Formats: sequence, structure tokens, C-alpha cells
Amino acid sequence: MHTIQFKTNIKCGGCIATVTPYLDKISDKWSVDIDNPDKVLSIETEEAVNPKEVVAMLDTAGYKAEKI
Repeated sequence: MHTIQFKTNIKCGGCIATVTPYLDKISDKWSVDIDNPDKVLSIETEEAVNPKEVVAMLDTAGYKAEKI
């Protein structure tokens, strides 16, 4: 199991609803800690994921992400 984390600007339930279709393409095991000041997105996958793909996908959805 691989876990990758990103600092994001995803800040509310509406934001999460917007990114859900994008993130579900990567994994069904992901979450955003909107209570954390860095709005940390955690993604668990069976195989390693290229962080640049996640950043690009979130950018397409209108959000920013930075690998931490």
C-alpha cells in the first residue's frame, strides 16, 4: 500500500464534492483533512502514483496541490 499526501486549497464539503470524480479515478481510498491548516489530501493506492498526475488533475478541477 502506498500513501501520498498533498497540501491543498480544498476547504469545504462543496470543494470535496467537486474533486471527488477526479480523485476517484486514482483511488477509492482518499480523504481531505479540512480541519488541518494545510488542508491535507491523503491518497492510498495499491501501486505508486506520480504526484505530478495528482497535481495536474486537481488543477483541472480548479484546485491547487503541493506534495508534502
